[in-house]
Amino acid sequence: MNAAPGPGDAVWFRRWRLSLVTRWSALVATLLALGIGIALALDHLLPGQPLLVLCACLLCVVPLAVITLRAQVQPVLSLFRALEGTVTSYRDGDFSFSLHWPQNDELSDLVAAHNALGEVLREQRLGLVQRELLLDTMVQNTPVAMLLVADTAAGTRTIVYANLAARQLLAHGSKLEGHALQAVLASAAPALVEALARGGDGLFSAGEGEDEEVYHLARRDFSLNGQRHELLLLRQLTAELRRQEVQTWKKVIRVISHELNNSLAPLASLAHSGAELVRRGQTERLPQILETIGERTRHLETFILGYARFAKLP
Repeated sequence: MNAAPGPGDAVWFRRWRLSLVTRWSALVATLLALGIGIALALDHLLPGQPLLVLCACLLCVVPLAVITLRAQVQPVLSLFRALEGTVTSYRDGDFSFSLHWPQNDELSDLVAAHNALGEVLREQRLGLVQRELLLDTMVQNTPVAMLLVADTAAGTRTIVYANLAARQLLAHGSKLEGHALQAVLASAAPALVEALARGGDGLFSAGEGEDEEVYHLARRDFSLNGQRHELLLLRQLTAELRRQEVQTWKKVIRVISHELNNSLAPLASLAHSGAELVRRGQTERLPQILETIGERTRHLETFILGYARFAKLP
């Protein structure tokens, strides 16, 4: 009783390499030997009738050869069809398929190389998807409004990409992709429309009074797939400008406080000294004290008038 082949036998079979040329040569040699054997046997049974022997030999060998060759070629054809299908899947962006070939020959090398290529493409696709997801998350959550506009063949400018900040700014959160830029700007702030019409980068304000918002517009042109695109970046600067304004006023207040202290402290001291001189009846130094007080007062007045003129600047 023969034992079933174990894992060691399978490994040995895989390591024993039999090339396509060797296998097909052995098959052809076997068919030739079989044909010669059948011809000799028929010649022994039918002596002196070579034509009949030849016909009988062909009738026996040709069907057997066709069946054998078909059995050998059919797996190869199936492998080629599978290769065609996987290549089509790769072209469509699906890299989840792999192939198997049981023999250890040149076709197994081809299948191994094909599977290795699929593995590399799967890893690259996974890395690309993860990077795209990370980039999309960063772009969607940035406070800068981003619009990508493409010039179409009809002469219109169509929005092909807009992040969440752009949707909130221009469409109250609605989708902007596929809409014409001119149609979207019809309901936008006139200051934004004017800034886009001017061209180039710049600042503009939208709203009035306490609701006034300051924006910075940046635009970049580039070509993508032979088509002109323009990237519009709208950054809100109101909070930053207000922080800078608060810091500026803090510095101004510190300067004014320092200047007032430098002027008022001597004035208080001179006033106290003048009061003491009057109380003692020593009035000969009062004109000098009053002149110093007047000089300090004029200096303080000049300083305050300078800041008043600064406050009136637009």
